[in-house]
Order: sequence, then C-alpha cells, then structure tokens
Amino acid sequence: MAGSAGRTRGKKDTVAAARRPEVRLPPLVPYEGAELEPDGDYDGVRFDAVDLADQSGPGARFMDCALEGCALDRTELIRARFIDSVLTGVRGVGTDLAGASLRDVEIVDARLGGVQLHGAVLERVVVRGGKIDYLNLRKARLKDVVFEGCVLSEPDFGDAQLVRVEFRDCVLKRADFSAARMESVDLRAVAELDIARGVERLAGAVISPVQLMELAPAFAAQIGVRVEA
Repeated sequence: MAGSAGRTRGKKDTVAAARRPEVRLPPLVPYEGAELEPDGDYDGVRFDAVDLADQSGPGARFMDCALEGCALDRTELIRARFIDSVLTGVRGVGTDLAGASLRDVEIVDARLGGVQLHGAVLERVVVRGGKIDYLNLRKARLKDVVFEGCVLSEPDFGDAQLVRVEFRDCVLKRADFSAARMESVDLRAVAELDIARGVERLAGAVISPVQLMELAPAFAAQIGVRVEA
C-alpha cells in the first residue's frame, strides 16, 4: 500500500509535458498576390520575404503555409487562422493578431514588437529563438505551447489560461501573469525569470529551488511578510 501511494504521488507530482507540433509541409506554391484579402484562403503557399506591412487580412486562413523573412509591420490579421504552418524570420512592429487561432504552428527566429494576440487561441505551438517585445496575450488560451531559446520582453499573460506550457532556455523579462490561470506550466528551465506582476498566480506552475529563492521576496511581499536581518 505504501509503495502504491508513493507511485501515485510520483505521478501526481510529474509535470505533464507539452505536445509539440509535427509540421510536415507539402510542396508549396509561391505567393503571387498583391495584397492580403479579408477572409482570404491561403493553402500550401510560400510567402518568401514578402512585404506584408500595413496590409489587412482579417479572418484569413493560412493552412500548410510557410512565411519566411516576411515584414509584418502593422499587418492586420485579426481572427486569422494559422494551421500546420511555419513562420521563420518574420519581423515587424504592431502586428495585430487579436482573436487569432494558431494550431500546429512553429515560429522560428522571429523579431517582433507589440504583437497583439489578446483573446487568441494557441494549441501545439513552438516559439523557438528570436526576440518578441511587448507580447500581448491577455485573455488568450495557450495549450501545449513551448517557448524555447527566445527572449520575451515584458510579455503580458494577464487573465490568460495556460495549460501544458513550457519555457525552456528562454528569457522572461518583466512578465505579467496577473489573473492568469495555470496548469502544468514548467518554468524550471527558464534562463532568466523576472516577474513584474502576478507572482501570486503561479499556482499550477513548477519552478526550481533556485527560482524559489530568487522569488522569495516577492512571495513574502504578497502575503505581507517583512524580511529583516
């Protein structure tokens, strides 16, 4: 009985790993359009170094697509859907993806700032490498998402739901977890963990002993404990 209880506790204490996307793109055709279209349907298309700045494609659908080295400054893609797609080396400021859906997507070496993903749904997504400033994920739903080897400067996870989310070898600067809800969120492999707000919302997350020591002043302040020598 004791051995069985120990095994049960071991299983309960194990962090559920995120399921990663397995994107296998088919042969792609080059993008030859002039402008993105509202509710446009892009299936099996390669966007190679296309300048999409200031273009608008709300509700567009990208399936089995590759975006490589594209400019996304102020590109409006609210409620867009990205399915089984890879975005490599995309760059831009003010990209609007509010309410978008990303499923089975890889984002590699992105250089983005002020990306609006509030209210978005991300499922089986990997963000690998690159740097994203002021990422807005307020009220977003993240399930099976991995941030790996990237820098997130002042990301906003306020009121977001995070399920099986991993942060690996990445930098979190001034992160906001206010009112966030977490389940099986793994922060142990974060290279730099800096939480500006919402440290009290880490229930459901797993941190390392070293991170616990670093966050101890914030935890103490949250419950009103004064620490004095």
